[in-house]
Amino acid sequence: MSKSLLASNKVMKNYLSELLTEEAPVLPKTKEKELAKLLEQVNVVEKTNLDDVKVIEKPVTKTFRKPVEQNVATKTVETEKTPPLVTAKSLAKQKDIVKKPYREGEFQAMFFEVAGLIIAVPLIELGGIHNADKTTALMGKPPWFKGVMVHRDEKINVVDTALWVMPEKYDQKLKNSLNYQYIIMLSDSNWGLSAEKLVDTVTLTQSDVKWLDSPSKRPWLAGLVKDRMCALLEVEALIKLLEKGAGNS
Repeated sequence: MSKSLLASNKVMKNYLSELLTEEAPVLPKTKEKELAKLLEQVNVVEKTNLDDVKVIEKPVTKTFRKPVEQNVATKTVETEKTPPLVTAKSLAKQKDIVKKPYREGEFQAMFFEVAGLIIAVPLIELGGIHNADKTTALMGKPPWFKGVMVHRDEKINVVDTALWVMPEKYDQKLKNSLNYQYIIMLSDSNWGLSAEKLVDTVTLTQSDVKWLDSPSKRPWLAGLVKDRMCALLEVEALIKLLEKGAGNS
């Protein structure tokens, strides 16, 4: 193993330790056969639809009151209420409230690699995988926004994953070394994360993950897959942060 690769692995290990303050063994090399199995599994991912909810309307009882005269000068004008801003704290609180289906029993997760960092996404929240293609940059977007990629008349917002996840580690040398080949789609959104390699899919138990259930400054991080030193994404919170144009903290 070259000195540069050893240094890269050390940086990734230290970075994950900073995220969750727990170290674990480095992920071993993956066999090529597993990638073929991965792509086959991705094509058959099904999503569960919510049951239709019937709304029962209560009869409205009309009451007649004598109109009250009001002086125009004393009328008060109601102002529109400004919707609450999406912040890291508010997303962290929502993560505690919403119970994810994969938080009970076993669940499958797909692993991919970016700049030596292994990232996992729950398979049930994977929207698909596309080959990376040409992107068109848009003005006024954050630096991590690579641009818009068109796939079968669908516009995909492509994220420079390395820059978004670890901006403090991102320099010109790292940028030049990146070789994005895939776009990992997040749930049913039009957001896609750039990935260099597809690793594999693994069935995990609840004890395999160190969950971040308490509010954190990184609501996009669901937890750490212990034996792989791997970040597990909180997809819904990540989508909200991307739509807001926010960074990872």
